[in-house]
Amino acid sequence: MFSIIPREMVFYDLFEKGASNAHKGAKALLELLDNYEDVHEKVKKIKDIEHAGDDLTHEILERLNKTFITPFDREDIHELASRIDDVIDLIDVAASRMALYKIEKPTEDARLLARCLVHATAIIEETVPLLRKSKNLQTVLQRGREVHTQENEADRIEQHALASLFENSHDPRDIIKWKDVYQDLEAATDRCEDVCNVLEGIMLKNA
Repeated sequence: MFSIIPREMVFYDLFEKGASNAHKGAKALLELLDNYEDVHEKVKKIKDIEHAGDDLTHEILERLNKTFITPFDREDIHELASRIDDVIDLIDVAASRMALYKIEKPTEDARLLARCLVHATAIIEETVPLLRKSKNLQTVLQRGREVHTQENEADRIEQHALASLFENSHDPRDIIKWKDVYQDLEAATDRCEDVCNVLEGIMLKNA
């Protein structure tokens, strides 16, 4: 049915900002791991990025409560906002743990996991604008497969990292510290795949 009431299109802008913010956080995490100095300053930068993500999520949900007609289903708006927020939250948790645990230097596996996150969030940043046109379904599906590849690679790296940790570390404290960090980094990549699943669902409903 034709409606004379315009849809609230600002949601697209907010989701694009959220995706860009998540990618910014992933790059900041990789910068921390590649140049492991001024750790507390770099962790604070990531925390600031996470706070910006929280503000965007809050604005999306606030607008959702005040908007009568939305560009796509309300539950999908809520789910997409939550899943994007999860990505940057886990990035922040991983970085904060490194400072809290006083980790002296990062491992190569941690860097590899962060690179998977950078790749995955870059794909998401490129994909979210495609929500604006339903004809972009096939491209969104292809981007989802690319993120799935990164998630699989992160799984592989995490398994290798944990095996090496238990085999080579003689300090139980190091095992506990790195096990937490590895799991946070891999979980962040999982959430990237969740974002793509929500995007695909939205596009399929509106194709």
